[in-house]
Amino acid sequence: QLQLVESGGGLVQPGGSLRLSCAASRFTLDYYAIGWFRQAPGKEREGVSCISSSGGRTNYADSVKGRFTISRDNAKNTVYLQMNVLKPEDTAVYYCAAETFCGSEVYDSWGQGTQVTVSS
Repeated sequence: QLQLVESGGGLVQPGGSLRLSCAASRFTLDYYAIGWFRQAPGKEREGVSCISSSGGRTNYADSVKGRFTISRDNAKNTVYLQMNVLKPEDTAVYYCAAETFCGSEVYDSWGQGTQVTVSS
């Protein structure tokens, strides 16, 4: 079974940057779209961004457009989420998930999550 592991979270000041990684093991990511999601305390999980299996198509939540960039390196079996100009409202646990295609809501695997805290 595909296993995903997120990393790169941490504490950052408002306006700062972080790069999250979603690394796969056991199977290749080549055939999966990968979505990033986040869940803040007391809130529902929300989709942040998604990238197609080829990397040719990406989408973003309105709240992160222009600040976050999703990318993938299939040779490294890893997907990245570059987060810039971070805001306190970006604080959440971030998860990556492998989907059949972006928006399919059919998930083959989820990571365990990485905490992002934006605070001064």
